[in-house]
Amino acid sequence: MKDCFIRGSSILAFLCATSVGLQAQSKLRIAVIPMGTTHVFWKSVEVGAKMAGKELGVEIIWKGPIKENDRGQQISIVEQFVNAGVSGIALAPLDHAALMRPVSSAMQKQIPVVIFDSPLDGEAGKDFVSFVGTNNKYGGTVGGMHLSKLLGGRGKAVLLRFAVGAASSMAREEGFLEAIANEKGIEVIVKNRFAGATAGEAKTASMNLLDKLKDADGIFCPNESTTFGMLLALRQGNLAGKKKFVGFDTSPPLVEALRNGEIDALVAQDPTRIGFEAVKAVVSHIKGEKVNVRIDTGVQLITRENLSDPKIKKLLGTP
Repeated sequence: MKDCFIRGSSILAFLCATSVGLQAQSKLRIAVIPMGTTHVFWKSVEVGAKMAGKELGVEIIWKGPIKENDRGQQISIVEQFVNAGVSGIALAPLDHAALMRPVSSAMQKQIPVVIFDSPLDGEAGKDFVSFVGTNNKYGGTVGGMHLSKLLGGRGKAVLLRFAVGAASSMAREEGFLEAIANEKGIEVIVKNRFAGATAGEAKTASMNLLDKLKDADGIFCPNESTTFGMLLALRQGNLAGKKKFVGFDTSPPLVEALRNGEIDALVAQDPTRIGFEAVKAVVSHIKGEKVNVRIDTGVQLITRENLSDPKIKKLLGTP
């Protein structure tokens, strides 16, 4: 806009200033709403979303609940963005049913919504634009199959669930239980205990299961906070490294525990890609481009044996 600085032409200056203002108004504003904002997983999603925003030339507004159990706050955040008239929304719903109404309201007001990470009730391509994320049931199946392998098809297993209504972890738990059911020699001695929204709550829930954990041979946890909370409880109970332990998601403390033998495997998503693809899907829809109703961002089993694999190192962001 160098012409805006030509001296002696107030009309030209006015027109240029108006043009700049219109350009600023026309820049797409995409709200990205995670389940929470504290876990490493969500921070990686934020990185991916902002990478997409920079590449596509759109503004990314990142806002979500602090804790991953505050449905009311997340609903309020969605409603705030709808009222503010953002160009589009990418949402990881805390509850597969409770977020349907605010999403429907956004869509009715021509604000397209892409669901990411955790499914929402309804039909992709109709009730919302698309779903972007991991095939969560498959991820749970991978975890269950690997734990079965570690146990040699025999023993007792503990499942610590995440939270009621969180569709992503519920699908992982279902996949795990179905995989374990194929092994007649494995008994799941705990499968209906919930950890809560934070690692601290998960540690408390795990400590309350200490007698069961002592009796167990293997453990599965379906997300970052349950895995870390369980790890802390196993350490406190002097059980870390003594039980076969498969967790879900990655963070530096969990990867370090994998390295030192306290965790046997981690089922990893690609949160950076999830954030990137979610924003890309919203922008593509706004531009009238075709968007697949489901975008699978993949899952990977990480063990001590493959930590040095270049593909795994790239996923973890390690040198």
